[in-house]
Amino acid sequence: MYKAMIAGLLAATLVPTIAQAQNAELRHDRRDIRDERRDVARDYRRGASPERIRDDRHDVRDARRDYREDWRDYRGRHPDLYRGPAWVGPRGYRWRPVTVGYRFEPVFYDRRYWIDPYRYHLRPVRGYERWVRYGRDVLLIDTRNGRVIEVNNGFFF
Repeated sequence: MYKAMIAGLLAATLVPTIAQAQNAELRHDRRDIRDERRDVARDYRRGASPERIRDDRHDVRDARRDYREDWRDYRGRHPDLYRGPAWVGPRGYRWRPVTVGYRFEPVFYDRRYWIDPYRYHLRPVRGYERWVRYGRDVLLIDTRNGRVIEVNNGFFF
């Protein structure tokens, strides 16, 4: 009886700590990407050698790869978060694959389709951008003109 209670208390204290560590790791990876991009921009401004610019661009690519791997690990550990309710599109329309640059009608990026980027560890939105659920995909849309800026295919299970 006491062992079960102690195990339960131990689990209750460790699970939030692990989740915080994963979130911190993703934040750290985002910071690395931002710093590496800043280095590339500084190299261009200062007229650095092409080899130096190439090396810094490789560092950006590696930082993005690390972030994607950590994000996939986070998604694998929290599958229930990515099993949302079934997507129901606007009346008379059906899902079809889209790419960057596609233009949506306003009914597709209505408020009921918006998702919280912080909850799903997506990049923050700026100005008129919104993350929108479209079937199993998540799209970043410019709400001024309906253009797709970024596509994450197969985001939801």
